[in-house]
Amino acid sequence: MTTDHSVLDIEIGALQGGSADLTQYRGKAVLIVNVASKCGLTPQYAGLERLQERYAAQGFTVLGVPCNQFMGQEPGTSEEIAEFCSATYGVTFPMTEKVEVNGDGRHGLYEGLVGTADAEGHSGDIRWNFEKFLIGRDGTVVGRFSPQTEPESAEVVAAVEKQLAA
Repeated sequence: MTTDHSVLDIEIGALQGGSADLTQYRGKAVLIVNVASKCGLTPQYAGLERLQERYAAQGFTVLGVPCNQFMGQEPGTSEEIAEFCSATYGVTFPMTEKVEVNGDGRHGLYEGLVGTADAEGHSGDIRWNFEKFLIGRDGTVVGRFSPQTEPESAEVVAAVEKQLAA
């Protein structure tokens, strides 16, 4: 990145109200994932939580970003989303407010993410729920993974471990 600005400087609300204060993640590796409760990929919450448990003590966090732009698969209120994630998957990682990741209403956080290409060269619009972006300890976007890439896949784990070793 050619500026001192990072996606971690962008304001976004927390799921339960107030600010998500992304600046608290400076110096950590962060996996930002647009999530949904009623998607065929929703079971990825379990893998995301296992990543959180495995690496949190080393300076890593998953950041869930609910989005209802893909076939209305995240229709719930903040309270319903929080309850679903906690009760169904035991989610302990932080979650932001529900936002739009594509189109005219795209949240600034995603404006800062979508320019990064994944291993297949895809950049631009988010394709579906559970697209993943890895932010390095220096605050730059260092990786993008398709929605179908499992959180505990070799490529995601290797990318996270590389950032934690940096």
